[in-house]
Amino acid sequence: MALEDVLDRWKRAVDAHDPEGVAANFTEDAIFQSLQPYGVGKAAVTAYYDSQPLGMKAEYEVLETRRLADDLVLGYVNVDFSFADRPARNVRLGVLVRGDLIAHHQVSPHQFSACGAPARMVPSAVRGRGPSGWAWSPARPR
Repeated sequence: MALEDVLDRWKRAVDAHDPEGVAANFTEDAIFQSLQPYGVGKAAVTAYYDSQPLGMKAEYEVLETRRLADDLVLGYVNVDFSFADRPARNVRLGVLVRGDLIAHHQVSPHQFSACGAPARMVPSAVRGRGPSGWAWSPARPR
């Protein structure tokens, strides 16, 4: 099965706000990390997508794939989540698909600075905002 087939099923369930339908695309022992702490298994996936707002939609573009074995595909995906009541959110999604199910799902935020240059995470202390936490900072030429 192609990565796009799995992601198309995932997208249809996300767009329909069908948390159990989203979870049906994952293995029983899937490692699931979104923009909240990670969980394991279909129950973690269901709980996360059940907490998402009605009207959330996903659009994706596969950026890279690697076939690691006959039934194992690694994908790197750009995803835009749109919402009825707030600005869209762009993320990068790393997925490991075993057979026709997602076995690993890892999301990271993808940000751009106001000038369009990619942003990067830097400790806030580097930016002079105190010693704790991380903050987005425009990428600087090296």
